[in-house]
Amino acid sequence: MQQILIADDDVSMRAALSESLESCGYEVATAENGADALQKFREGRFEVVITDMRMPKMSGMDVLRGIKKISPATPVILITAYGTVNTAVEAMKEGAAEFIIKPFSLDDLEFVVKNVLAANAENQIGEETRAQESPYPAREIITKDAKILALLELLKNVAKSKSSILIQGESGTGKELFARYIYRHSNRKNMSFVAVNCAAIPGNLLESEMFGYEKGAFTGALQRKPGKFELADGGTLLLDEISEMDMQLQAKLLRVLQEGEIDRLGGKSPIPVDVRIIATSNADLKARIEEKAFREDLYYRLNVIPIKIPPLRERHGDVLLLAEYFLKKYSHINEKKPPQFSSRVLSLLESHPWPGNVRELENIVERAVLICEGAAILPDHLCLEGEERKIVSPVPAPVEHPFMKNPELTLKDMERDLIFETMSRVKGNKTKASKILGISVRTMRNKLHEYNYSVNDESGSGR
Repeated sequence: MQQILIADDDVSMRAALSESLESCGYEVATAENGADALQKFREGRFEVVITDMRMPKMSGMDVLRGIKKISPATPVILITAYGTVNTAVEAMKEGAAEFIIKPFSLDDLEFVVKNVLAANAENQIGEETRAQESPYPAREIITKDAKILALLELLKNVAKSKSSILIQGESGTGKELFARYIYRHSNRKNMSFVAVNCAAIPGNLLESEMFGYEKGAFTGALQRKPGKFELADGGTLLLDEISEMDMQLQAKLLRVLQEGEIDRLGGKSPIPVDVRIIATSNADLKARIEEKAFREDLYYRLNVIPIKIPPLRERHGDVLLLAEYFLKKYSHINEKKPPQFSSRVLSLLESHPWPGNVRELENIVERAVLICEGAAILPDHLCLEGEERKIVSPVPAPVEHPFMKNPELTLKDMERDLIFETMSRVKGNKTKASKILGISVRTMRNKLHEYNYSVNDESGSGR
């Protein structure tokens, strides 16, 4: 059962909100002030926090900030009888999921809670508190490639301008990482960074998401809601996969870029905004222009500073560097001792074309870490696309000589891979591996020590 925490100094309001949400099947806890709410939040586990804005000693905004410090992923809904657009925008910038203005019906509240929970469920794969404490930050750009290093230097130089930036590249190249890199080096790094996935939001909803709406603007518009442009005011707005935006909305976006103001749905007057736009696309926008699917004038307005991210297959030297990084990262996350890549695996990683780019490489290494039970990652652990591979069988099987697949290996490489693969197939049992390879247990131990092989002594491996 989903748990909700309600903070309100008004006894009757707490009771009404609690009773209404409990009737919807939620489990509800209440707090009479902000300090009590933060204490209960630390002690429990809540999917949503609902707090009144005006409370003695600690305001709802302070509760919001406190919750976000403890658990950034937990959605917080603010309620107030003194709502203004500026207050709503401030709350959204601080991380509020929704902002409800009194008076409202209990049906309105239930509708908002349901939507917030649904949206949060879709974002569970996103960053969590534990991930923020990891020594392997999700937004770091790992490279030693000369082209990427030169590109990063260029981005540092242009980051402080207000000009729009268009980032193009294949899917999986990390376009959003480069967008956030620009943001971190800009004069707006202490302001909001708001991202909109133009491909994930249906066209009929994208307009209201971007520009906001007034109460009653359409069916279901229960209260005024600021759009992404207002939330990003003074900061940066990322328009991800902008090639998927429909032509009508492109025209409205062009006007915002030209005039520096937006019109809310149902609004009576334009609202000035100061937003730096970064757009990304994995599609060729010039080709989209020829297909009459993208406005040429919008393209030139966005393409003030064009950035092209090279695919992984052109980033010489980065494949193995990234593979080692992901190996350590996912070993750390899964609390496993990092295995080693066998030389055959290193050859496969370097020769693979990587159509899915860095995202594909990360997924493959993560999977290999999870299914590898020994001290070495072998070719069968990779499950590369286009390769007929399977997870290593727990039943010992004849070992194919490494030379058959890679004639460029040295004798020492072949010996090491042969020993590692045999040890993996027999679950680390030195006695069995020695018999298969036709060497003594003592020689096996010496070889394993020479190649820095280590394995938990669980299946007779120490015999």
